[in-house]
Amino acid sequence: MDITKFIASHREALLISDYNAYRAQLSRQLRATRKTLGRATNKREKFAKREITAADISSNHEFAHLLLLTSERAYAHAMHIKTSHAEDRKGIAGTTRSHLISRLHKAAKIASELVGLLKESGSGDRDVIEARAYHGSLAGAEAFEKQSGEQAVKEDTEKQEGWTRCLKHFSEARVIYAALYEKEGNEIFKDLLENTIDPTIRYAAYQAHISRTIPIPSVAKRYFPSEDKQLVASVEKLDPFALKEKPVAKTDEASDSSPQEVPSNITWRGRKANIVDASIGQALASVNAAEAKLKAYLSSNPDASARDKAAAYDDILIASQDVSDATKNATDELEKERVDEGDSRMQNLRVTSLAVNYDLVSWRVGRNRILIGDNDGMTFESQQQKKPKRPRKNGSEYPDKEEPRGRKLARLRERVVLYDATIQSINSVKELRGAMRDAKFVEELDGKANHFRALKCLNISYSHTLLGNHLNALALLKRAQNLLASSEPLSSDRATGGPPTLDISSYDSSSLRSHVSALVSRTHALVELHNLEANSASKNSGAGAAPIVQNLHAYPPPGTHVDLRNLVSYPPKLEPVPVKPLFLDVAWNYIEYPGRKPAATFTSNKPVSREVEMSDGEEEQPKQEEKKRGWFGFGR
Repeated sequence: MDITKFIASHREALLISDYNAYRAQLSRQLRATRKTLGRATNKREKFAKREITAADISSNHEFAHLLLLTSERAYAHAMHIKTSHAEDRKGIAGTTRSHLISRLHKAAKIASELVGLLKESGSGDRDVIEARAYHGSLAGAEAFEKQSGEQAVKEDTEKQEGWTRCLKHFSEARVIYAALYEKEGNEIFKDLLENTIDPTIRYAAYQAHISRTIPIPSVAKRYFPSEDKQLVASVEKLDPFALKEKPVAKTDEASDSSPQEVPSNITWRGRKANIVDASIGQALASVNAAEAKLKAYLSSNPDASARDKAAAYDDILIASQDVSDATKNATDELEKERVDEGDSRMQNLRVTSLAVNYDLVSWRVGRNRILIGDNDGMTFESQQQKKPKRPRKNGSEYPDKEEPRGRKLARLRERVVLYDATIQSINSVKELRGAMRDAKFVEELDGKANHFRALKCLNISYSHTLLGNHLNALALLKRAQNLLASSEPLSSDRATGGPPTLDISSYDSSSLRSHVSALVSRTHALVELHNLEANSASKNSGAGAAPIVQNLHAYPPPGTHVDLRNLVSYPPKLEPVPVKPLFLDVAWNYIEYPGRKPAATFTSNKPVSREVEMSDGEEEQPKQEEKKRGWFGFGR
């Protein structure tokens, strides 16, 4: 009959329409199918319900399709109610949720009738298990809506039973569809598993307090109804490893690797606590494996991007959260039993809870530090702008452009958000039970929080410097300096070279102190220069007194006030500088002075005096005496 293919082909209409249109389409198909099978009620006739029997299905498979369409229409009606009230503030409650659950109950009931009729009609095992998988998905949806709404009971034990019932129905559907996909490889089964069944099983398992480390196939095998021998035989006929672990071929790496050891105790600040629950030990082993994997990735990929390195923290964060959940569940069980706080088991759980939650926060902070950048954002440098891949028309290269100021401010804003998240995570450790009793531990937390607060002030000062607000930048830097001075120098207990965590090395702390002190001095000087510039601009040009540097030869008389704000002219101006004059006696080469030998001229490589040169030519004409025309040659 291909029940799954029949349902999937009809639900393809949801890709272009909503559940209400899908329901109307199913109603039209139901009317046409009833007319074809002779089960339609004519006009002006009283409706008479006619049950479908196993003989009907064995004679014509359209009767099975009639039941499937009826069940699917009830399911579409329920989903339409859910989607239309999804945005309500109070959620789906009251009669609306009752109506929703009743539609799902009707759909599951009709699917259960189909399973019984198929068994009676002697249909094949394939049709029967497909119908059971369809029924399991609808019954699981009904149980899910009962537990997630206001109709869910408040008692923990009964609520646990409700989520267990939901898991049983979805596990049955999951195992059957996985076996069918393993045998046939049809993508229809894969889509059902990935889009509908697996996410619901994961949420229901979380509500049933099942560890996240347990994979979904293992959860489904655990809650599968193994007491039904006929169903188990039908599933194993499709896939022999549907209900047990599939053997993995041994490789060289697998044979050489040793199994992960489960720790039996945990150490926290010099105190050793025994692990009283096996689930906590298994989760801690997963954390150790994830930490080793993270170290290997960071050491082998030093040039990876910050986002890729931060994504490598996901596994260890999930494993640390599982340890925290397992510790909380174990503590809640002892509190229900009213175990005294002085009991050794409770004391060990309190220490374990504080240690694992601190590690969880530490890994979160380490991920934030990776995203912030090198040196925890102590320095801020402009990034190189990416050049377009398409070459220019003339074939020349694109020039290097400086990073825009808006982009720089956006990067600083992202850093500040990460600093806020880090500080909030550190402060959340103080809320853990037993943390405030350790005064030294609280002092260390305050010092680490002040370290990141100082980094936050430092990066905000960078933004004010980019905007030209040097006075605000100086105030922020002074605040950062005070925060670092109020806390003791930090030291790291974790081995150097490991993944970044909440532990801060003494080298990072001292580097930040010296860097902030240098920036305070530099920014202070800039503020003073800007103040001098503002004062000099307020004065009239030329009306002010000469700066002191121009009157260093004159000692101020006693009792006079020396204006130390007028040391030099700032900003400097282009002015002439007085220097000693330089004289060049050029006339010496052209004028015959008394007592000076006549200059020699060179002709035919022999020096000839000027007198000989004149004798060879014509006689020298007597010079006429010029009349005196007054002083300096001017006439009177």
